[in-house]
Amino acid sequence: MKARIQWAGEAMFLGESGSGHVVVMDGPPDAGGRNLGVRPMEMLLLGVGGCSNFDVVSILKKSRQAVESCEAFLEAERASEDPKVFKKIHMHFVVKGRSLKEAQVKRAIELSAEKYCSASIMLGAAGVEITHDYEIVELG
Repeated sequence: MKARIQWAGEAMFLGESGSGHVVVMDGPPDAGGRNLGVRPMEMLLLGVGGCSNFDVVSILKKSRQAVESCEAFLEAERASEDPKVFKKIHMHFVVKGRSLKEAQVKRAIELSAEKYCSASIMLGAAGVEITHDYEIVELG
């Protein structure tokens, strides 16, 4: 896996993934940025959420669950002093579908957290406390 980060002036950077996609990262005005993109630590949090959500949906589909929507809402707590690493991350999944089995949803989230999501497992190994919960919404 490769990435390229190019400084675009002031506190803005363009990140290009190995697959050719570009994202804008920018700092807040008090750090010389113009607030035109996500912060790098926000990008890391988005990556963890995307990785976990990808796993959950994939596992639910493989277990033949009629999942129609899955949202992950993340809240992170950072250290107050440099380096301002993540101390805690909580993921709240809202899974919507038809006749979803709670045991399957719970297991999909556990499998992501314990076996498949390399991003959250890596952060957990570095000492970040990662917790999960979920709710299931039955669609008519």
